[in-house]
Amino acid sequence: MRGIRFAALLFGLALASPAGAGIPITIGVAPVVPVASTYIAMDKGWLADAGFDVKIEEVDSATKFIAFLATGQIQVLHGGIGAVYYNAIAQGLPITMVLDSGSTPVYQDLLVRTDLKDQIKKIEDLKGRKIGFVSQAGVPVYSVGKLLETVKLTIKDIDDKYMPFPDMATGFANKAIDLVLAVPPWGELISDRQLGVRWLDPSTKIGPQPMELVVYTVNTDWAKANAEAAQKLFTILARGGREYCQAYHHGPNRAEVSAMLVKHKVVNDAVLLERMSWQARDVSGRLNLESLDDQQEWFHRFGMLKDIAPRAKLSDARYAEAANKELGPFKLINTDSKIEGCR
Repeated sequence: MRGIRFAALLFGLALASPAGAGIPITIGVAPVVPVASTYIAMDKGWLADAGFDVKIEEVDSATKFIAFLATGQIQVLHGGIGAVYYNAIAQGLPITMVLDSGSTPVYQDLLVRTDLKDQIKKIEDLKGRKIGFVSQAGVPVYSVGKLLETVKLTIKDIDDKYMPFPDMATGFANKAIDLVLAVPPWGELISDRQLGVRWLDPSTKIGPQPMELVVYTVNTDWAKANAEAAQKLFTILARGGREYCQAYHHGPNRAEVSAMLVKHKVVNDAVLLERMSWQARDVSGRLNLESLDDQQEWFHRFGMLKDIAPRAKLSDARYAEAANKELGPFKLINTDSKIEGCR
């Protein structure tokens, strides 16, 4: 705790430093398409213009970096959520969720290994199967667990395996796994290599909706010590989220945002970006608390959480509310878009 207070003091001093010094901020980002909002805010110079000196740390799974967030080594984490978030909050660590960045439709792909496509036709056929997930006790695990419960099975009825998204194709090729739960672009890459075939999206079969998948989480010690800077930061990131939504609906900035995702190697193929689905988000950045509650309860029920955190500790809506007040109503440019979500 002494180290955390010292880090918070340092960031408070940085906020008060002379003009031009910049407010140091480190943001951890996971390799999923919705992190485009962070890159938009950075590449367009909005963060620098607001006085932030930003460092981006790329992580293969956001849930692995909760400890770095809780100790103030990074101030903001942008990526998928899971039991480790709820556990950290229940333990009183200084983190909270502040902005939605990915919620249904999120286009999760449950892919079946190609040679097994005729053997796995029903949800019941998942019993005993080896299924690959990007992280332990993450929302993808919750999604499949809730799907299994629709046919009176549970997550304990499968053989869960864990690997980074890029390793899932290898797992299929080696026949080490039978299915994987992937998000864009990883599902497309597996399908393109004919290693697996898309079967279904578990998030379309379960509730409550919209289901939270990707969020911005902040170190609350840093946010408290730098209240004005924190609000400024999340207003800018919320603005980036609105730009993302315009691109999601194939607005005039689609090519620009796609180029950013390629530049930062979230997706390496611009052609692939154009044909694949992007994850939606709440354009206001508001989190669905019913979804967060349900995830936490599910993780607790299956022994992945020891304690339940109070709803008031799970998220802080003030940042989204203030950002929307400052940014005003969202106006979709491509009003002909029929794509669900992100509006």
